[in-house]
Amino acid sequence: MTIPPPSAATKHVVIGAGPAGRATAKYLQAQGHHVILASRTGTGHEVAGVHRVPLDATDSNALTALVDGAAAMYNCMNPTAYTRWAQEWPPLHRALMHTARATGTVLVTLSNLYMYGPMRHHAPITPDTAEEPQDTKGDIRGRMDRETLQAHQSGALRAVVVRASDFIGPELGDNGHATRNIPTIAAGRTVRVIGSADQPHSWTNIDDVAAILATVAARDDAHGRIWFAPTNPPVTQRELTGDLARALNRPVPKVTAMPQPLLRLLAKVSPMLRELHSISYQFANPWVIDSSATTQALGLHPTDWETIIQQAAHGNLPQSS
Repeated sequence: MTIPPPSAATKHVVIGAGPAGRATAKYLQAQGHHVILASRTGTGHEVAGVHRVPLDATDSNALTALVDGAAAMYNCMNPTAYTRWAQEWPPLHRALMHTARATGTVLVTLSNLYMYGPMRHHAPITPDTAEEPQDTKGDIRGRMDRETLQAHQSGALRAVVVRASDFIGPELGDNGHATRNIPTIAAGRTVRVIGSADQPHSWTNIDDVAAILATVAARDDAHGRIWFAPTNPPVTQRELTGDLARALNRPVPKVTAMPQPLLRLLAKVSPMLRELHSISYQFANPWVIDSSATTQALGLHPTDWETIIQQAAHGNLPQSS
């Protein structure tokens, strides 16, 4: 990731202080902007030079007041749990749309890939791939993205959508499929993964997510469409485990996969595992995206894989390690 030189300071509001929100705030601050990072509590990881504030993002009036005068607002939020998506996303979505209309600020949405079904004929997923959601989560995200872009096309607001695959990078911990096993690898224990250990899978660097969010926000010609975050060629979960082990100077551990029948059985008694099972096809089969259109149109390339691995391996160890 290459950070452009500082520009004249402008106000940017990042909503959601998870890994993606923090990375985006850090990137924008490094560009010389005045950055506000809003979250439910306004507490948590500090980002140097970034002003943190508490915010109920379902409160349209409060959100509008905070965003007014900003060059862009970045939706990097997620509901409190998979099981809460149907309850929590609609009011958040309504408030974001209202604020974009009321302020004229461009709404930059960080979305995901849940609206795509299993890969057909092993063809990589692109922004033009037909959506085929397999569960409520995919239906909700796909519908919100469509409504946002339709409002842009009608002239009601300004918006752009970025979609990314599973995150990899520092300070992700248990929030990332790519990073949750790093302490296990460091300890030399057996790594257990969901789906298959040997199917190709796309992993998107969290700092590359920040770079494309900031880039499309600033470019009028990028608005009104879906972009994929710059993403490297796919790597299997077994290969990923080996790369992380070598970065930590540890022996490559044994990798085992949770059998799909067992996951299905556990999903019957656990609402959270039920939600996880509904998207497990992304790990049981090839899950590969093609972000070449982003590179060609915007000049954004993914960070080289070795740098990503080193940052992820050493940036997700317990503080005592």
